[in-house]
Amino acid sequence: MENFKPLISEALEVDTVEMTDELLAFDSWDSLTILSIIALVSEVYNVELTREEIENSETIQGLKDLIVSRQ
Repeated sequence: MENFKPLISEALEVDTVEMTDELLAFDSWDSLTILSIIALVSEVYNVELTREEIENSETIQGLKDLIVSRQ
């Protein structure tokens, strides 16, 4: 999970993220971004997530916690 923040930053089209950032607050947050995160998490972490699970994560930390719980 050492590359988590840079990878998520790239998916969200921002330079950096904080773990407390809310997912809905990003300008790029839309269905394509969610699909990018689903593909990224599947490829890098070998974890399958749904749109609903990502949306329910609410924050960057919540998303990371969800991924870790599935590994």
